Amino acid sequence: MPSTRPTVVLVHGGCSDASTWFGVVAELHRRGLTVLAVANPLRGLAHDAAYLADVVAGIDGPVVLVGHSYGGAVITEAGAAPNVLALVYVAAYLPDVGENYCALARRFAPSPLISRLRHTEFTTGGTERATELSVPADCFRPLVAADLDAELAQVLAAIQRPVAERVLIDAPTVAAWRAKPSWALVTGADRALPPAVQRFTAERAGATVLELRDASHSVAVSRPTAVAELIHDAGKADRVQSADLPIEETAPDGH
Repeated sequence: MPSTRPTVVLVHGGCSDASTWFGVVAELHRRGLTVLAVANPLRGLAHDAAYLADVVAGIDGPVVLVGHSYGGAVITEAGAAPNVLALVYVAAYLPDVGENYCALARRFAPSPLISRLRHTEFTTGGTERATELSVPADCFRPLVAADLDAELAQVLAAIQRPVAERVLIDAPTVAAWRAKPSWALVTGADRALPPAVQRFTAERAGATVLELRDASHSVAVSRPTAVAELIHDAGKADRVQSADLPIEETAPDGH
């Protein structure tokens, strides 16, 4: 019989992996929640969202989807699944239909990280080649994890998973936040994803916003309790509405 308590599904962003949710998972377990931290493929938005949608479809009962960084775009697309009750964005952006990261970023001061990313080629299948991005070790802490100690930041830099460059120009075909209640944690000292992008997209979506002024992009590692509390709030049965409704077709500039 399907569970009536939501399962929390955590989706990491680019240049990261599921281990960055370690502290958040522990905190959510202490609150009695079932948690799944998925391995985001990081190969492109359509591919990654389809993978996540399959994961969500395999869960009996309601789901709270949580996305960090680029994971926010992934849950925006995959969050249209009928058993998704709520969306939580952690140091993330909430794109609209047809809107990619590059289009959003042009409205604000650029992230100092973008020009520092390392570009390498990989084979996508057969003889086709594509580019993936990673963060050089020497700028990982100052630009991604400034509120972590140097040793831990060095570990995160070493275990990061590169992300396909195409995610910067991929755009969702559906914006799940238009029909699902959303929460957003804005990282005020973020040098990887500008806080202005986070605030703008969260406010546009009508999300419940928590801002941590001194938090870096690695907030799930540096502030796991705060992240878990926001997720726990989003998952409370009396705070979310039934998701058994279709996503409404709405023009990208509407709401």
